[in-house]
Amino acid sequence: MTPRLLVYTRTTGYRHDSIPAAIAAVRTLGGFEVDASEDPTAVEQPLERYAAILFLSTSGEVLTPAGRERLASYVESGGGFVGVHAAACTEYDWPYYGELLGARFDRHPDHQPGKAVVEDHDHPATRHLPAVWDFTDEWYDFRTNPRGTVRVLARADESSYGGGGMGDDHPLVWCREQGRGRVFYTALGHAAEAYEDPDFRAHLLGGIRWAAGLDGFGPDRGQRAQKTVPDQ
Repeated sequence: MTPRLLVYTRTTGYRHDSIPAAIAAVRTLGGFEVDASEDPTAVEQPLERYAAILFLSTSGEVLTPAGRERLASYVESGGGFVGVHAAACTEYDWPYYGELLGARFDRHPDHQPGKAVVEDHDHPATRHLPAVWDFTDEWYDFRTNPRGTVRVLARADESSYGGGGMGDDHPLVWCREQGRGRVFYTALGHAAEAYEDPDFRAHLLGGIRWAAGLDGFGPDRGQRAQKTVPDQ
């Protein structure tokens, strides 16, 4: 059976013009059936049929209380979660979401060329990348440094662009486990052009496949124990 993704793009804050291009890119990455929605009821429904849930440049408060409970239960019991770019600008009022993602957006400088330093090549999202990856993006700063609670895959080299605010240790891409589920986040993906870039497309595909457990080492998606989720 072909794995299915839910690509969720609701925004109640800033809306990225790149969202249509990003959805189209995910549809063409290969190997997935894709349901794309901005309707919060999509997350209120049973999510077990999805290999992963992808929050693609969501912003603001995008979930109902029922959706929060459904998403948390899904991840805790083995579902995959992928956050792209402004997913870190989402659900500030829900403590669980901040824990799930690993860090929350703080600010960003102008969209500009810079360099990402790959720290971990032993991951499907980064194994194809050079040690130093030249890219153009917004180079998000985060409210807290997630290192120590996540597996950092790449960091921003703030000497390569102007306006960085986190210093020498600036995680940019990471993954982590939450309950029985897997979480992957990349801060990249601001502009539509990113989704045409072969390296970024492979980066995104690798992250999705890892979160979905399709790398050969994932959890059994067919067995999920329901769990009561705190901090709704």
